[in-house]
Amino acid sequence: MRESAIVTTTNAVPSQRSAKVKLLSSKVSYRGPLFSVHTDFVLEPGGVESRRDVIHHSGSVVVLAIDESKSKRDPYVLMEEQYRHAAGEFLLEIPAGRKEPGEKMLPAAKRELLEETGFRARRWTKMVRYYASPGFLGEWMQIYLARDLVAGRAAPEEDEYILLRRIPLSALIKAIDAGKILDGKTLIAVQMLDRMIKQGKL
Repeated sequence: MRESAIVTTTNAVPSQRSAKVKLLSSKVSYRGPLFSVHTDFVLEPGGVESRRDVIHHSGSVVVLAIDESKSKRDPYVLMEEQYRHAAGEFLLEIPAGRKEPGEKMLPAAKRELLEETGFRARRWTKMVRYYASPGFLGEWMQIYLARDLVAGRAAPEEDEYILLRRIPLSALIKAIDAGKILDGKTLIAVQMLDRMIKQGKL
């Protein structure tokens, strides 16, 4: 039997992409230095009124910085190891940070790489933009590939205690397969880089 190309979704509404969503009311429940929380009452595409608590954030930049001087097929990836209180553990991840309100994405990425690692990059490529958790978080993240690195001096924030590590791409892929990389942006960027190299797109 041929598989159907049509996917049926529970509670799906015909032509729901064209249905209008109406914001009935919205209030700020919390405002902090990094994000705010809005409590919204929304008329959803299915005609159901829902309460949505949404975290609003100015957006983040993510930097996949690589050193291809030894191998273009298996470059070193610049990684950070730091304690993440929300996760309750130390995580291995690529550099990232909040875009300041009104700041352009690429300048923000260059600033974050320099502040957290001390490195600059001569070549920058936009990779992919994604929502980290769109069920309640309005933040989206833009990943950049940074190449031709030049070392300098880092200037991390007072509460940032970062251990820099250079790890071969092949070792990171093995760590991902073993379930040792838990950070979402790192999972996306590293596996995308691996695919690009294998497909000859880099």
